[in-house]
Amino acid sequence: MLISNIEIVPGKKIVKHLGMVQGNTVRAKHAGKDILAGLKNIVGGELKAYTELLTEAREEATQRMVQQAEAIGANAIINVRFSTSSVAAGAAELFVYGTAVVLE
Repeated sequence: MLISNIEIVPGKKIVKHLGMVQGNTVRAKHAGKDILAGLKNIVGGELKAYTELLTEAREEATQRMVQQAEAIGANAIINVRFSTSSVAAGAAELFVYGTAVVLE
């Protein structure tokens, strides 16, 4: 499955437009890691627990989008976008969407 954040794929022709596909997930870290992240917030620096949370969420949401695209016969997803929102303290939703197409 080809995944691209641009509207066209150079050298390829879109022969069928199958519509929007999407995937999402809501993830949370356990309280212990949330407390450690809070302490790190005081001294500054990367909050690695949250970086891991969003990386895992992005991979899972993308996998769900790809499964949806495969189910409708797509071989590519173009114009892919990601969105992240806070759902609760320590929990975030990651949403990914794009246009499923058949490329020639």
